[in-house]
Amino acid sequence: MGRGRRTIPEELLLLALDPATGTTAQPQTLDLGLAGAQLVELALAGRIAPDGDRIAVVVPRPTGDPTLDHALELLRRRGSPVRAAHWIGGPRLGLRQTYLAHLERCGMVTAVAGQVCGVLPTTRYQASDDCTNAAIKQRLDTAIRTGVPPDPRTAALAALAHAVGLGKHLYPGNEGRSSRSRLRDLIRYDPLGGMVAHAVMDVQNGLPSQQQGRPSAPVGPRGPAGRPAAAGRSVASRVGAR
Repeated sequence: MGRGRRTIPEELLLLALDPATGTTAQPQTLDLGLAGAQLVELALAGRIAPDGDRIAVVVPRPTGDPTLDHALELLRRRGSPVRAAHWIGGPRLGLRQTYLAHLERCGMVTAVAGQVCGVLPTTRYQASDDCTNAAIKQRLDTAIRTGVPPDPRTAALAALAHAVGLGKHLYPGNEGRSSRSRLRDLIRYDPLGGMVAHAVMDVQNGLPSQQQGRPSAPVGPRGPAGRPAAAGRSVASRVGAR
């Protein structure tokens, strides 16, 4: 996978970066969102695909992206398809720091050392190119403003941004309420992104442990957001077209 296009996990993290503080919004849930974003990116790269209500590796060939390839290898080692919520809620916390280091190596962010209360060392991260962050946000703004169905990557990014609670960071206050609502509604434009986003929210709500042994049909805030079987057809058709 070349560096000509940013991955969905990278874009999600860049959206979460606060330019004023150099910290990330929603740090408690961002790891879950990044794990889900890896699934979407691997599916778009043709490496995995939905298998009923589970995720299966269909092409184990590395993508060339070290963070994605690590996730792909972990999925391959499972030996059988895994439920998205179980994968997202698994022991892969720390993805935020992993991706911050990755973005720093790629030159997309710059680490700035500092101190808290003049004693404790801390690190802030600043986007190296504000135009890049603005372009990512502009894609969401355009989809929200025009109502034109976005491409699958933008739809998945919007779904994950909503799932981890970035809506109030991106569109704050009462004036941003309608934009937050439309951001949530973009979830319907990509079945796989919707399935993964609902898995992220399920993990936050503590649902996976209650749902073991039975499939789940993700339902959006205003009705069905696309069943796993539909997601399987959507991604399988994209994989087969490659």
